[in-house]
Amino acid sequence: MAAAHEDESELKRYRRIILLTDGFSTPFLAKTAISLLRYRQNDIVAVLDSTEAGRTSDSLFGAGGATPVVGTLHEVEADALFIGIAPPGGALPEHWRAIVLNALAGGIDVVSGLHDFLGDDSEFRRAADEHGCRLIDVRRNDERQTAQHEAFREGCLRIHTVGHDCSVGKMVTALEIQRVLADRGEDAQFVATGQTGIMIAGDGVPIDCVVGDFVNGAAETLVQRHEQHDILLIEGQGSISHPSFSAVTLGLLHGCAPDGLILCYEAGREMVKGLDEIPIPPLQTLVAAYESVATLRNPCRVIGIAMNGRKQSAEEAAVERERVSAELGLPACDVYRDGADVLADAVLALRGERR
Repeated sequence: MAAAHEDESELKRYRRIILLTDGFSTPFLAKTAISLLRYRQNDIVAVLDSTEAGRTSDSLFGAGGATPVVGTLHEVEADALFIGIAPPGGALPEHWRAIVLNALAGGIDVVSGLHDFLGDDSEFRRAADEHGCRLIDVRRNDERQTAQHEAFREGCLRIHTVGHDCSVGKMVTALEIQRVLADRGEDAQFVATGQTGIMIAGDGVPIDCVVGDFVNGAAETLVQRHEQHDILLIEGQGSISHPSFSAVTLGLLHGCAPDGLILCYEAGREMVKGLDEIPIPPLQTLVAAYESVATLRNPCRVIGIAMNGRKQSAEEAAVERERVSAELGLPACDVYRDGADVLADAVLALRGERR
């Protein structure tokens, strides 16, 4: 196996990718596939799901247009098979072993973001060696540097997406703001901190798989690798109030030392994901908490709200957007419905203030 950063840089060279979601093509489980269809559609030749063969990815996931859903590997020519799910526990479904082995036998590289590393499986390793293929585990890393409280390049504005809970759209929000800023001619870069973001961007750090003492240092080093850009949109992870995942959230906040935060939340979600008996704190409480802990490292404030209104009608979402904007005194939008222009405006306004 190559070093982690070398593997990540290789991810962008794949131009004929099959996304594997066989039997798991649901919005919750196939988040990785859906995001790749949205942001790397031109590099995706098919989705592999024998239970849904004959459909298009758009009819299955609402993304990817006419990308076909196929039943076998041999129906399309591919250079890589990407594991397209992020299941609880992060293990490879048992019936997928044969699919992975068939891909390797056919000379197709396999890329995985699962917690269980395919490269640690002796049968997979033998097959990859025999057929000259690569097994790339996106979460594998060798981060062993504690944070040094480095001063970042003056002129590099760091914007970090944070959440009121897990799985509320932090990656998508960062990608959409970056897209808007780039379209306006700004030198803006998306910085990935999770497996799906890394598969999209081709670079990043799988921050939830870094040893605890080195999370801050990994985030700091990641920013240093990209600080030549004028604006960084740094993907967030977890939530500062989540009982299970707050540690990685705090490590990111102190490691990347953001100048501004975008708070992401799902309208209507009241209980913590995975811990349904625990209520999510009010947004005002979370704004204060994020600003307080972030400012311990670097002066920082929340500059906008990204609302995820996926469970609301357009009319309900419009009312919710206006309500939360008035309540918090911050610009708000649903990036899925409205685009990210108002949040891009907030980023540029912060830059103007800092200058």
